[in-house]
Amino acid sequence: MPVQAVKTVATARNGVGAFILQCKRLDFHYCDWAGSSRGMNKLLTEPSLPALTSRYPACEFRVSPRPHKHPILKAYYINGNSKAICVRNMEPGEIIRKAELLLQNSGTKNRKIRGKNVVSSNENVRGIWSALHGGIKQV
Repeated sequence: MPVQAVKTVATARNGVGAFILQCKRLDFHYCDWAGSSRGMNKLLTEPSLPALTSRYPACEFRVSPRPHKHPILKAYYINGNSKAICVRNMEPGEIIRKAELLLQNSGTKNRKIRGKNVVSSNENVRGIWSALHGGIKQV
C-alpha cells in the first residue's frame, strides 16, 4: 500500500491547533518624577513583573521612561492595532491586571453585542431555511 499525502488542508482557527498570542508587544511607560507614576515605579522594582513576563514568553515587553507624563500601558497586536490604558495613581496589582487584560485581548475594536448577530465560521447545522421546503400549512 503506497503512502499518499493528505489531499485537503484544514483551515487555520486560532486555538484549535496551536494558540497564537495576539499581543506581540507590551510597553510600560513611566515617569521617575511624577507622583502619578508611584505605582508603576513600585511595580518595576517588585518581582511580580518578571513573573508576568515569564508567563507570556511570546510577547515582547519594553520599559521606557516618559518624562512629565502619566504612566501608560500600550499593547501592539499582530493585526496592526494598538491599545493604550492610562494607569495613573494605580497600585501595582491593578497595573498587573490591566497588563493581563491587554495581553489576553485580541486587538480588535470593541463592538456592541446584539442578540442574534453571531459570527461563525461553521455552517448552520439545520441548513438554510427556504419557503419551498415543507412545513407550511395551506389554509
